[in-house]
Amino acid sequence: MSEELEGKHGVQSLEVGMAILRAMAAGKRSMMLKDIAIAASMPPSKAHRYLVSLIRSGLVEQDRLTSRYDLGPFALNLGLVALDRIDRIRLGLAAITDLRDVTNETTSLAVWSDDGPVVVRWERPRRPITVNVVTGTSLSLLSSAAGRVFAAWLPERQTEALLLKEIEAGKAPGVASLAQARAVLAEVREQGAAILSRGYFARGVEAAAAPVFNFKNEITMSIALVGVEGSMDLTPGSPTLDELRRATHELSLRLGASADTA
Repeated sequence: MSEELEGKHGVQSLEVGMAILRAMAAGKRSMMLKDIAIAASMPPSKAHRYLVSLIRSGLVEQDRLTSRYDLGPFALNLGLVALDRIDRIRLGLAAITDLRDVTNETTSLAVWSDDGPVVVRWERPRRPITVNVVTGTSLSLLSSAAGRVFAAWLPERQTEALLLKEIEAGKAPGVASLAQARAVLAEVREQGAAILSRGYFARGVEAAAAPVFNFKNEITMSIALVGVEGSMDLTPGSPTLDELRRATHELSLRLGASADTA
């Protein structure tokens, strides 16, 4: 069978294994082999062969005392990860919409990718002159507010290579070394937000961003306010910044972050 044909037909053994997992998930409790076989519409002997492999992978586990099967630790981990990813985006979209309505400023939501921060959604305010943020835009770690937020709260081992690349390319005015970048990011952590009224990667634009934390108290998203330079009040304690911090704090709490982290 050619690779092209295999690609179209998929992997049958994987599909059979998934049928067993779906049957177990639908059962909502640990199950005996015969019950799994009936639910998955296959002979018990066939179901048992697949269950052996699923146990080895961590997707299924068996109670030695009762011989009943249940979803394993890896399956539970996949569920938690999927829940975190789905819920955080949905809640994040609602948060930036509400923040847009309160501030009447452009709002955006960014997440971390292998290539750094990326914009996943933005909301336009009701005013004649606005700043458009393109969905899918990759953001600089040093010359964007959302990028500085991720760089400030992510472990440096995840950001150091990108930081050095931007420093060498001269993308961040006034930041010529990793030591200077660390000082900038330390100030961001101290303020609890990144504020860029000058030196933004897009000319004539200013922005402020704050972190959103998950149930592990790790940064999972960033919310930003973006406007025409000089149009927003970004002074410490301004209503605009207060609303940004309120939005990210409330969203962090909803995602399970502890109150002192959020």
